[in-house]
Amino acid sequence: MVFTPDYVAPDAPPAFEDMCGDVWTQMCRHECAFSPEIFFDKMMNLIKNPNINSSWLFRADIVYDDAASPACIGDVEDESRPRVREVKDIPRTRILVRTLVPRNTLRDAPMNQTCTFHQHASQGEEDLIRSLVIYIPHVDSVEDYPFYHPKVRGVAHYHEWDASTGAGFISVHFLPLVDVPLAADKNLQRIAYHLLEVLHKHGEGVAKGYVKRVQHDLIVPQVKFQDRYAELKGRYARSLIGEWDEKTDPVKHVFEDLGIAAFLIEMWTAMYRDQPFPGFVDIGCGNGLLVHILNQEGYSGWGFDARSRGSWQKYASPCSASPTGSSLAQRLLLPSIVHSTTSSPADPATTHDGVFPTGTFIISNHADELTPWTPLLATLSSSPFVVIPCCSHALSGARQRHPPPKDKSKGNSTYASLVEWTRHIMERCGWEVETETLRIPSTRNIGLVGRRRTVEEVDIRQVIAEFGGADGFASNVEQLLKGGLRGH
Repeated sequence: MVFTPDYVAPDAPPAFEDMCGDVWTQMCRHECAFSPEIFFDKMMNLIKNPNINSSWLFRADIVYDDAASPACIGDVEDESRPRVREVKDIPRTRILVRTLVPRNTLRDAPMNQTCTFHQHASQGEEDLIRSLVIYIPHVDSVEDYPFYHPKVRGVAHYHEWDASTGAGFISVHFLPLVDVPLAADKNLQRIAYHLLEVLHKHGEGVAKGYVKRVQHDLIVPQVKFQDRYAELKGRYARSLIGEWDEKTDPVKHVFEDLGIAAFLIEMWTAMYRDQPFPGFVDIGCGNGLLVHILNQEGYSGWGFDARSRGSWQKYASPCSASPTGSSLAQRLLLPSIVHSTTSSPADPATTHDGVFPTGTFIISNHADELTPWTPLLATLSSSPFVVIPCCSHALSGARQRHPPPKDKSKGNSTYASLVEWTRHIMERCGWEVETETLRIPSTRNIGLVGRRRTVEEVDIRQVIAEFGGADGFASNVEQLLKGGLRGH
């Protein structure tokens, strides 16, 4: 169904009657093929995730829900006390109060908002079901409206459903500010169009059987991640972007590494709550920014890459775990289990054998040819790890597209194939695989985490052979010192 909404005349009668006597303005309307159950389900998702409708918002925290805690409204704290509007012939069924949390709290403050659900089957027309969700901001003057909220006293999503035909309509309504007409406000018209379009897209998707593939916040809760990310962003973003020395896009790389750092810090906080942090190593650390952020936040560790970067002079700090005494070192990783079979000895001044102190947390962030090696190295060192795949390589270091996942719901892209292939190596090495879709500005945003073992004894050489062998790895990666270097 193509989204082509109808715009209602400004003088059209209201679609529902507010018992306070205020008149709601219907902005736009569109037919729909999804039921009231889907309507309420999608509206609840939008209430919990306002970032779907506005990129200015991080999330919403539910501070009151009469379905979960039906306390007397009078007992609720003033700032969280619901501002409820009743609608004639459409009884209220639920009250929530949410706090809208903006991405930039330096520009906009959080704001509370009452969300009420209403529904009624019309008498004499039992097949007609009317459902309504109303948002009322806790704002007392025009000056108090935050940037991310439209300048209206209320927003409503209305769903009309004829159960006999399986067809209906959805519409968006605004409760205007006193003596402020909406007809000439192009910005409010655009907002209404967007709100209706998002609801239509999500509702029709479910009606057609769409199942969401991406699942966020399985390892680190959304609130903890976003609060940590906001803290790191406020502390570092401006200076890191302003002092960027690389040729790559500073905004993308800074925000991406701040997001990864926030995820790691929150995961480590839970993992090492009752024990000292064991240190980390970032293999294929690229520009060294992630190592720098983690070190600044008090997490000791180091990183290395096949070649140094100009940024290292700013980001490097003393580190006793590093072979050079610096948190950033130039080393080519030649796993001992592979290089021991070659005739030429490895030079410890330019290479690393991939064996780390037991328990060292291994970070493999867009490490290209080291991606499939990460679970193998972690197994040899008995170390937990995270691998964020990027470009597709074989264990030999050569570029290779891997077979698509057998589970068709995971897609068949090159990236999906790489993620699935890396997962299989992790499982074969005896790791319980945890998957997190990271909230970072990158399409390569799948984090595979290994923290727990399912099998203790594994023949690593046999695993390498099963996944294509490592012949030519040393010569392939040594080309990194001669050219064809990645830009991570």
